[in-house]
Amino acid sequence: MSEPLPPSAGTAPAPGHAPRVRRLMLADFRSYAALDLAVDTRLVALAGENGAGKTNLLEALSLFTPGRGLRRADLAEMARLGGSGGFAASITLDGAYGGTRLGTGLDPPAPGAPASRKCRIDGVPVGSAAAFAEHLRLVWLTPALDGLFTGPPGDRRRFLDRLVLAVDAEHGGRVGAFERAVRSRNRLLEEGAPDRGWLDAVEREIAELGIAVAAARRETVTRLDALIAATRDDASPFPWASVELAGEIEDIVAALPAVEAEDRYRALLRDNRARDRAAGRTLIGPQASDLVVHHGPKTAAAARCSTGEQKALLVGLVLAHARLVAAMSGIAPLVLLDEIAAHLDRRRRAALFVALDKLGSQVWMTGADAQLFADLPASAMTLHVTPGRVEPFVQGPFVQG
Repeated sequence: MSEPLPPSAGTAPAPGHAPRVRRLMLADFRSYAALDLAVDTRLVALAGENGAGKTNLLEALSLFTPGRGLRRADLAEMARLGGSGGFAASITLDGAYGGTRLGTGLDPPAPGAPASRKCRIDGVPVGSAAAFAEHLRLVWLTPALDGLFTGPPGDRRRFLDRLVLAVDAEHGGRVGAFERAVRSRNRLLEEGAPDRGWLDAVEREIAELGIAVAAARRETVTRLDALIAATRDDASPFPWASVELAGEIEDIVAALPAVEAEDRYRALLRDNRARDRAAGRTLIGPQASDLVVHHGPKTAAAARCSTGEQKALLVGLVLAHARLVAAMSGIAPLVLLDEIAAHLDRRRRAALFVALDKLGSQVWMTGADAQLFADLPASAMTLHVTPGRVEPFVQGPFVQG
């Protein structure tokens, strides 16, 4: 990976830190052959036509956390068409000693060599993007989440795991290991007469990982629900939500100590082998859980609310999560909001900008029309995005940056 920034001294953030991206540099990333963008505000609005590359910038920022970014794309898809086949992205965060530099990317493919993500902190290689969590946390909201409450449970589990990952950088690794173990059990059951010792060992691993995954999810949901209840405002245009986790394993985690919960889960796996073999998959576990959300003021299931109410509810949920991340990690998260203002009326847009200004985080927003950001405070930066370029917006009242 060709690192776009020179070495610089950095420091781990102190508790209560609210890191800001001061510089974003890209090389061969999506629509950007090269970009060097300096930012000096907490609220950053990116305006431009559809397809101009606004979401590409948010995606680049989302890579500085474990996982596949806000689009959940393969790394190779992020390399610019016509480029080297690799890409590089780096950010400089503010800091007491000149800022910390985080870098990630993909080396150009070599014949016969697998593509692998590279991560660096101040130019020094680190094992994975989980190491970035010492310096930066992220939360985001994209249009792909608009159908969250009416979509399948798997969508809500992925959303929930992203919530957990923002406070526990190791959660993604546990979820991945659990899913691999479940696939191994499914293959063994397909054999009809699997080796019992091997099946016992796989189920022991599933139980250990599954209870850890369920416990992490349950803790995050419990804390989030408590924070929302303590800070709720029935008059807010973004209604408060009640959230809970539904699932057989979660009920076991709530009732038993971890070791006993693992034993119980392992017994369930053993006793249901025949049923799972007939079904062709493992039916019991955190892979079958669901995040249940209600519109608090209306005491109605989120799925039964109007589209506008669901959008407002989701915004309120993400803002509450950002506050939870700050409380649990000591780091106010970077907030990425893609096309956030497009489907909000002006009253809700103005209220959103006030809430974001109070949040304490740096916030990056996108929108097709710069007028959507007319109610941002004067200290905000509005940037004009065109294919491959980002420049200060100069039009009417927008003479910023």
